[in-house]
Amino acid sequence: MQKGQLALSEDRRCLVVDGHPVVRIGVRGLLDGRYDVEEASDWRGALDALTETGAFDVAVVELDPRIRPKGESGGASMIRAIRKAMPGTGIVAHARRAERHSLTEALDAGASAYVAKSSPAEALESAIEAAADSNRFVDPAADGRGSSLTRRQREVLQLLADGLSTDGAANRLGLSAETVRTHTKATIRRLEARDRAHAVAIALRSGLID
Repeated sequence: MQKGQLALSEDRRCLVVDGHPVVRIGVRGLLDGRYDVEEASDWRGALDALTETGAFDVAVVELDPRIRPKGESGGASMIRAIRKAMPGTGIVAHARRAERHSLTEALDAGASAYVAKSSPAEALESAIEAAADSNRFVDPAADGRGSSLTRRQREVLQLLADGLSTDGAANRLGLSAETVRTHTKATIRRLEARDRAHAVAIALRSGLID
């Protein structure tokens, strides 16, 4: 086997599904030398790529109902279809704009990461790397509520998500229970959540905590 062929076989594999050729070319260029990239303009092309070349580490999928599978509706239907066809693939939702409702829709459909086309290339790179490693990434431009949380508020929220009580979180952080309650109330307000459980759900879905 030639040296170049060996290097290619060791690359991660990425499928780019987007109706715009210039976007597909741009993602290919961004990943040049690190990923073996296949392109598709719609669901049929994505399915053909999967059938012909096998599984992918990550798929970058345009959030656009025009490229959806036949009989499906909504911009996230492509994500659901790819998640079903390739369960182990990390999926990056590539949205036209950073919008909270499309972020929620994408993550609920099974995306691992979310990034807007208007964001810097570095954000897309981070999203792809996170998704390929089965981690979550949310474009900071779409995470206006979470970006206002302090480090301590995130720490408290993480401990609550891990199942600790207010007193347990206080003991873990060396704080008083009242201070933890204050942080929790502030977090609920900033995330526009109904209650503590809702705040934890928002944070988990948005990648603010693990």
